[in-house]
Amino acid sequence: MIREILSVFKANTLMDRAFQRSYDMLDLTYKMYLQAKEVLRNTEHTELEFDISDEDIEVNKYQREVRKDVFNHLVLTDGEQLSSGLVLVSIVIDIERIGDFTKNIVEIAQSHPQRLHGGKFEDDLLRIEDAVDDNFKRTIDVFKTSDEVAARKLIKEYKWVPRVSDKILMDLVKQTDPSITSGSAAALALYFRALKRINAHLRNVTTSVVNPFHRIGFKPKKKKNG
Repeated sequence: MIREILSVFKANTLMDRAFQRSYDMLDLTYKMYLQAKEVLRNTEHTELEFDISDEDIEVNKYQREVRKDVFNHLVLTDGEQLSSGLVLVSIVIDIERIGDFTKNIVEIAQSHPQRLHGGKFEDDLLRIEDAVDDNFKRTIDVFKTSDEVAARKLIKEYKWVPRVSDKILMDLVKQTDPSITSGSAAALALYFRALKRINAHLRNVTTSVVNPFHRIGFKPKKKKNG
């Protein structure tokens, strides 16, 4: 689907600008995510290199600009490339939600200023963090290059993240690790949920590379032979 959009954008300034803004949103939310994770997991303070609220406002501004440019394009062209416009609007909604969950991670860090450790769940937490990190970088790459082969491969990976996250959330509720304080347990539960949702929204963005609008967020249909 993204290849189709790119072919349209080459001849249209409004849509080209909208697409570039979606790039900017992805890059910005990735920067926000890395900083939020660093403060929560590797420091004993809550000081960020930038104001997360200002960055969140910037993401929201980009989203509005994309909507406006897509709408104006559709008005000027009598609805031509409607599906392309809908895909872009859908994508930026997912990216904006990633920004929201990143902001949530910062709020967790502010309420839990000590370095957050996963206790008996630390190995699983590191595994999920690595998965989200890799998913983020590869999603940005396949989105910018519209690489359908790489996108299909990425979609098949990290499907285990929701399952592992949900199991750990239930274990936290059951207090299976008595060494974890109630405050840390709450922080971990919120953090696991944020990672799970970021992973899901990244997957939605990746599916837009290979799927038509009505199948964004779902696994691609298998290509029929012949």
